[in-house]
Amino acid sequence: MHTGPSDNEILSRVLQGDQHAYAEIVKRYQSFVFTIALKYTPNREDAEEIAQDAFVKAYRSLADFRGESKFSTWLYTIATTTSLTFLRKKKLDIHSLDNEKVFEAADSLDSGFRANQVEQKSRITMVNKAIGLLSTDDAQIITLFYKGEQSLEEIGQILGLEPNTVKVRLHRARQRLKDKMEKYFTAELSDL
Repeated sequence: MHTGPSDNEILSRVLQGDQHAYAEIVKRYQSFVFTIALKYTPNREDAEEIAQDAFVKAYRSLADFRGESKFSTWLYTIATTTSLTFLRKKKLDIHSLDNEKVFEAADSLDSGFRANQVEQKSRITMVNKAIGLLSTDDAQIITLFYKGEQSLEEIGQILGLEPNTVKVRLHRARQRLKDKMEKYFTAELSDL
């Protein structure tokens, strides 16, 4: 529980032109937004960038906040959307197979544990690529459920849908993900 003025009181001051009051909102919610960003990327620098972008977007859209839900719920939606957008824009590191250092690095992975880690990262990369082939709506609901570990109710609140609708859309998105994986990653799936 926060002491001092309520979120709505601070937001009212910001909307009346007191830009410095927004710093109190940032201070109040910075760890909240940063934690959301960390759910989507393990890289702290990326999470900090996402959090900063989320606060800038929230500030620019503050006039659109109607107060029908708690400010933290509205900010959560912005942080989640910003995280998903960041992930879509981020490019995967690609290494040339002609580079001898890549083969040396692969040879140095002599323990079975490290090989398992590489295989698991490869699976994650394959799934992420398959998610990237989905429509934005399907990718968002899959990401919120599996990577964001959100419940059907929480996803419904974020997307403005009933939990049963979320359940149906998640089921359909899973089926489309399975179809994409079978179509584009047949060889990789047969190795599993």
